[in-house]
Amino acid sequence: MTIESKDNVRFLYKGVKIDDRTKEYILKRLSQLDKVTEKVLLQEVEIDMDKKGKFRVEVMIKTAYELFRAEETTESVEGSIDLVVDELKVQVTKDKEKRMTLMKRGARSIKKKIVVDKSARF
Repeated sequence: MTIESKDNVRFLYKGVKIDDRTKEYILKRLSQLDKVTEKVLLQEVEIDMDKKGKFRVEVMIKTAYELFRAEETTESVEGSIDLVVDELKVQVTKDKEKRMTLMKRGARSIKKKIVVDKSARF
């Protein structure tokens, strides 16, 4: 088991050696998530190989409010990281939309309770 850290990304390898090209690819794909997420505190990437020779990649992203996690097993590390990043994008955007909807609903309920004029329509 090997643990490496770079910036706010922590790598954990179990029985696998990853070259610099693959690590740079992983960092490049994870940087795409920075555009979608806000206030990323820590990113953890765990890579290991199962008995059949397939790579399992698990990524956890810790933000100030939430913890997002995705895991995928494929023939290559690059393929797994692509699928994981896509899944995390879906999770993050869904959470962001949920928060925005709740804020809008709260604003609407406050707006309904405020009476400016009896003839005003909302």
